[in-house]
Amino acid sequence: MKKEIIISGFGGQGVLSMGKILAYSGLMEGKEVTWMPAYGPEQRGGTANVTVIVSDERISSPILSRYDIAIVLNQPSLDKFEPKVKPGGILIYDSYGIINPPTRTDIEIFSISAMDKAAEMKNSKIFNMIVLGGLLHVSPVVTSAGLEKALYKTLPERHHSLIPLNMDALRAGGEVIEKVSAK
Repeated sequence: MKKEIIISGFGGQGVLSMGKILAYSGLMEGKEVTWMPAYGPEQRGGTANVTVIVSDERISSPILSRYDIAIVLNQPSLDKFEPKVKPGGILIYDSYGIINPPTRTDIEIFSISAMDKAAEMKNSKIFNMIVLGGLLHVSPVVTSAGLEKALYKTLPERHHSLIPLNMDALRAGGEVIEKVSAK
């Protein structure tokens, strides 16, 4: 199993954290991983993205031009990365940040109402964990147990009390992601 993933959105949406947690989860499960963030000086509010590869075998290069999975959280990210999803791949988008939804018919497209669910759970900081939960629901790249271990590894100890909330958000993401019918 090898999954090549791009996660992209505005700085401040937890894009880089999502990638880091996903990469650590793979490490906790003994997988080969790469984590390559990309952002400009406008990290907060500008577009940020991270490439994560999770594999059972050695990874030859962290540089990718096509992806198995794209998670896009704003319109500029959708415009840039929708064409770069491999045929048969997966595109996940948060319906809150998208004006013109994806149109490809050769990939699986999923919409996740992560922003709405975070508001319903009264905590905007769990938005990215809801999105990760959606990813793991449609493509179990790592297990939720590995992800929980990664949270203990990546979050400062003073935030460990928030891990149960993050795990609830992960489960919620699996409940609110929906496959979009081809048009």
